[in-house]
Amino acid sequence: MSAERTASPAPRCYRHADRETWVSCTRCERPICPECLRPASVGFQCPQCVAEGNAGVRRARTPYGGRIAERPGLVSVVLGVLNVVAFLITAVTAPGGFTGNFDSRLFEDLQLVPLRVALDAEYWRLIGAAFLHIGLLHLAGNMLSLALVGPALERVFGAWRFLAIYLAGAFGGSVAVYLFGSPYGAVAGASGAIFGLFAATLIVLRRLGLDARFMVLAIGFNFVVSFRPGISLLGHLGGFVVGGLAALAMVYAPKASRTQLQVLAVGGLAAIMLAMVLVRTDQLLALV
Repeated sequence: MSAERTASPAPRCYRHADRETWVSCTRCERPICPECLRPASVGFQCPQCVAEGNAGVRRARTPYGGRIAERPGLVSVVLGVLNVVAFLITAVTAPGGFTGNFDSRLFEDLQLVPLRVALDAEYWRLIGAAFLHIGLLHLAGNMLSLALVGPALERVFGAWRFLAIYLAGAFGGSVAVYLFGSPYGAVAGASGAIFGLFAATLIVLRRLGLDARFMVLAIGFNFVVSFRPGISLLGHLGGFVVGGLAALAMVYAPKASRTQLQVLAVGGLAAIMLAMVLVRTDQLLALV
């Protein structure tokens, strides 16, 4: 009498119960179908085990505490796009077009005029003016500088720390104009932010012991140009000083409490500048 042997059914994937499979996760040993296979050093793992393994891996950091971005330079690109878009809007909506974009409504609403900031509490101008440019040459010069130093600094600091330095320089330049400039003058441009990045680049080079002579020459040349009529020396100086102070806090903060001290330092800088702006506002109102 012959006996017939019945084959045992194939296991089913624990994530897809309708799929049979003879492959198991090398970590949890549960059956997984081809869709769930994730290559491992030995065999395959399921998505859940891969996620759990990655959660226990410490992510690499930049030298000064930031996360290493998947797409380095993205913040620099976004900032550049914002500046270009703002310029195009002012050019398209101005009667004078590209050569007279400062006559547009957007330009009028965002340019930094200290007395208007004080009278109407239009404090957004202190940042908004940093995204405006007077003519193509002004825009091209600042965007070229951003392209040269921005992505490299972003890799060193990480996205958020880089953005903090950029905005600190932009705000610092505007605050310097607001405090010491003519109450009736109008100022616009990203130069304060760019000079803040210049200062940060110089600080990083010195910290790493690299040759900074070329950067010193470039900064010196730009400061000489700042004395030309129609260029805001105050905006450049303010951006350089405040952006540099923010960078110093990023670079020299002790590793043990780096993030907390960096946030505290940048927040303290912002608070001090805001207090100075409010004091200056009272002084300007007293002139009216």
